[in-house]
Amino acid sequence: MSDDTLSALTNTIPNDLRLVPHTPEWFESLRETLGEAACRQLGFYVIPPEWMLSVVIPVYNEKDHWRSLLERVKAVPIRKEIVMIDDCSRDGTREQLKEFQAAIEALPTDPWNRFRFVYHEKNRGKGAAVRTGFQSATGDVVIIQDADLEYDPSEYPRLLGPIVEGKADVVFGSRFLGDQPHRVLYYWHYLGNKFLTTLSNCFTNLNLTDMETCYKVFTREVLQQIVPVLKQERFGIEPEITAKVARRRFRIFEMSISYSGRTYDQGKKIGWRDGFKALWCIVRYGIAD
Repeated sequence: MSDDTLSALTNTIPNDLRLVPHTPEWFESLRETLGEAACRQLGFYVIPPEWMLSVVIPVYNEKDHWRSLLERVKAVPIRKEIVMIDDCSRDGTREQLKEFQAAIEALPTDPWNRFRFVYHEKNRGKGAAVRTGFQSATGDVVIIQDADLEYDPSEYPRLLGPIVEGKADVVFGSRFLGDQPHRVLYYWHYLGNKFLTTLSNCFTNLNLTDMETCYKVFTREVLQQIVPVLKQERFGIEPEITAKVARRRFRIFEMSISYSGRTYDQGKKIGWRDGFKALWCIVRYGIAD
């Protein structure tokens, strides 16, 4: 890995914390200028500096994308634990990650970002990688992040808002609430997603708009309850998680997010078989754990 790449992936804390979004110093300077009501309307708030956000990143055959994604994750001005789970990639991703891990371990400690690396010995699926990441994460709040470039890590602070304010235990990032950019792709995928979300809502009595979203955010307390009972190995993890947080009556919020969907030529992996599996999981976990 080149020195330029390592430099791009390494951040330092600015001396003037008034310039760092969501720090107490930053918020106080804005409140003095704009007033508390304006700050609330604009979504400005303090993320507790003692918090650690765990970012769980399942990785499978993403040799052309994971570095760019990681740069975006690292750039988010929140103290983070980044958990990379390689699900037995076969395109060179695994070797790249091990090289990056060795390089990171030789560098001074980054106060914004620390890393954990886990390597599956055989390909098990996204659900298995997410479960492994949950078990490895130690942060106060945990978010799932796909290793492609479909979801934008710069939106973490907005997604954390309802949890920071004490309103939510779980936050879903919805691609369909309508006020964020959304790449136009695959009508039948959209229709399938809406059908699965609607069916899931029938079983959970929630009114979600995007059950299949990658961006799901959890408090540590939520994960302590649901991780021991998660079972799905592949994309069925999405309806399974939804059913289990609904059954335990956690407070769930949705926040709009942007979406830059990939085509199959660009590496999109989910297929029609996963849709049928999701359908089975909705019914299965809608009835009982």
